[in-house]
Amino acid sequence: MPEMLIGLVIMLALLFDFINGFHDTANAIATSVSTRVLSPGQAIIMAAGLNFIGALVSTEVAHTIGQGIVKPEFITNEVLIAGLTGAIIWNLFTWYYGLPSSSSHALVGGVAGAVLASNGYAVLNGRGLAEKIFLPLITSPLIGFAIAYMVMGLIFVLVGNLAPRVVNRYFSKLQIVSAAFMAFSHGSNDAQKSMGIITAALLSTGVIETFEVPLWVILSCAGAMALGTSLGGWRIIKTMGSRIIKLEPVHGFAAETSAALVIIGASIFGNPVSTTHVISASIMGVGATKRMSAVRWTVARNIVNAWILTAPLSALAAAIVYFLIDMI
Repeated sequence: MPEMLIGLVIMLALLFDFINGFHDTANAIATSVSTRVLSPGQAIIMAAGLNFIGALVSTEVAHTIGQGIVKPEFITNEVLIAGLTGAIIWNLFTWYYGLPSSSSHALVGGVAGAVLASNGYAVLNGRGLAEKIFLPLITSPLIGFAIAYMVMGLIFVLVGNLAPRVVNRYFSKLQIVSAAFMAFSHGSNDAQKSMGIITAALLSTGVIETFEVPLWVILSCAGAMALGTSLGGWRIIKTMGSRIIKLEPVHGFAAETSAALVIIGASIFGNPVSTTHVISASIMGVGATKRMSAVRWTVARNIVNAWILTAPLSALAAAIVYFLIDMI
C-alpha cells in the first residue's frame, strides 16, 4: 500500500509538471509569438529545451517547497496526493478559460489545504510560509512591474530618437535572446516545485534519509515540464501576448528580460515565485511607460482576480479531495 501511494504521488507530481509546462508556456513565448519575432513552432521548441536545461541548475526552490509549507513530520502521501490534485484541478480550470493564473499559488494552496484538512493549522510551517513562500510570491510581481517600467524607460532614453521600424528591427533579434532567458528562468524555478514534493514523499516514507533531491527526480521533473511546454498553451498565450497591451519587439524584450531577472534571482535564493505573475506584471509595467490607458486594465483585473482566488480555491479543492480519500 505505501508503495502504491508513493507511486501515485510521483505520477501526480509529474502530471502537475506536465500541466505546468503547457499552462505556463505563455510565460516564455507569448510576447515573442505576438510580435512575430518567432513562429509558434520555433518558440515552443526553444522554450521546451531551455525549460529542461533551467530545471537542472539548482534545487534550492525544491528544498523550500518540500520543507517550507508544513512541518516535515506531518507530511503524508495522502496529504501530497490531495494537494497535487487540488492544484491540478485549478490549473486545468484556469487553462480552459485562458486565465494566466499561478501554478505556484495553486501548489502551495493545494498542499496547505490538504494539511489543514488532515491536522489543522498547528502543523503548518508559519514562518516558512510567510518568509520563503508568500512574501516572495506577493512582492515579485511588484518588483517585475517596477524593473520593466525602468528598463523600458531606459530604452526610450537610449533609442527614442530612432525611427520605430529601426528600433524594432534590432530588438526583434534581441527578443529571441530575452525569450530564451525567460524560458531558462521558468525552468529554474517552476520545475523544482514538483521535485520538492516528490523528495518530501520519499523522505516521509523512508526511501531516502535526508532531503536531497535524487538525480532521477530532477531529470523526470525537467522532462515532464519540457514535454508539457512542447504542447503549448494557446489560450493563455493569446491573453498574455495581445490582450494586456499591444506589443512590439522592443516591449517584448523589456518585459521578458525584466521578468527573467526577477525569477532567476528568486531561484538563486530558493524562493518559489509565480512566473505567470512576474511576466504579467512586467508586461503591464512596459505598457504603463506608453501611457496608463495603453494597458487593457479590464483584462489585467481579470488576471489579478485569478491570482487572488488561486490559493484559497486550490486549498478548498485539495481539502475536499483529502476528505474523500479519508472516507475511502
